[in-house]
Amino acid sequence: MPRLKKASKEDIEIIKEAFQEKYSDAVTELNYKNDYELLIAIILSAQCTDKRVNIITPALFLKYPSVFELADASLDEVKDLLKSCSFFNNKSKNIIKMAQSVIANYDGEIPHIQKELMKLAGVGNKTANVFMIEFEGANLMAVDTHVFRVSHRLGLSYEKTVEKTEAELVKKLKGHDLHIFHQAMVLFGRYTCKALSPDCDNCLFPHVCKTKKSFKPA
Repeated sequence: MPRLKKASKEDIEIIKEAFQEKYSDAVTELNYKNDYELLIAIILSAQCTDKRVNIITPALFLKYPSVFELADASLDEVKDLLKSCSFFNNKSKNIIKMAQSVIANYDGEIPHIQKELMKLAGVGNKTANVFMIEFEGANLMAVDTHVFRVSHRLGLSYEKTVEKTEAELVKKLKGHDLHIFHQAMVLFGRYTCKALSPDCDNCLFPHVCKTKKSFKPA
């Protein structure tokens, strides 16, 4: 396979302009009412669809409306509520530990600082960034499978890992709109630039796209 070209400066400007025009008001498709619900929904969404998470969480939040109830929850009961979610065993353990840590270390309040969020069970860099982007409008980039695939197809990055891809996107899309570009690439990847059957007829920039090949992080 011939070596793929990287996006030129002109390509990057086209990408930025198109995403800003179409997705400037985009928000997560996860349903939530407060920061506690948002954080749990993001944790559950790892390798699981937002649609599935939105089916699961109403019963979970009804039974455990805050970290205080969740901290004392039975692991088996939480697992039963999450059993249709991927990796529900680990996620059940993590959200209980997260709740316990929030009570012990943050007086029951979800921290709104990226580094503090990452100290919680089940919360890595991506989860923390997504939370800050959605709840605070923070100027951050978070790379999930959609963002990874779209950024590689558009030639914005050919890095092999999520971390290096995030760093390259921050550098190339620099400005005050990183949160918009994150949401844009998630939605564009979910509904248009899909992994198996990309809807190229409705692509925002077919003249910029470098390949239809799908990409997954190492």
